Amino acid sequence: MTEDELIDKCLRGDHRAQKALFDKFSGKMMSVCMRYAAEREQAEDVLQDGFVKIFGHLSKFKREGSFEGWIRRTMVNTSLDSLRKKRAVTIDTDISEAEYLAGTDEKSLGKLRLEELMKLIHEMPTGYRTVFNMYAIEGYSHREIADELGITESTSKTQFRKARTYLMNIIGERENI
Repeated sequence: MTEDELIDKCLRGDHRAQKALFDKFSGKMMSVCMRYAAEREQAEDVLQDGFVKIFGHLSKFKREGSFEGWIRRTMVNTSLDSLRKKRAVTIDTDISEAEYLAGTDEKSLGKLRLEELMKLIHEMPTGYRTVFNMYAIEGYSHREIADELGITESTSKTQFRKARTYLMNIIGERENI
């Protein structure tokens, strides 16, 4: 079944097609949710809420871009909504802490396995993790992040720099062990 046929059947309320759509994308989308959530249970709740939104708004998908991209954006937005509800995104605007980033050896990242890097990202403070995920992984611009989180563009840039600094410091500490 093609993606368009799957979408059409879901729009007609075909439960098997809905399950097929869920099965096709839930694994990748769980990864997205896990990057924002503090724990697996929260990510599972976000995944469920995200798919409820997807099925409820499927008719709004214009089929002009990537369907997976549309689903991913829905999951990111649902993750952000969940963080906002829990008031878990606290953005620290003190730029001075991030200034010492210059000169950090970014080649260290290449030595990490993906699983290790994702674990380190997950351990970051929520504000850092949220901006880092949105910018470095999801590809949002700092303007888009600022709009989504209700912060300034410079705060988004600062949070990203702090997140990178945090990661580089942790990686440096592990290499020195």
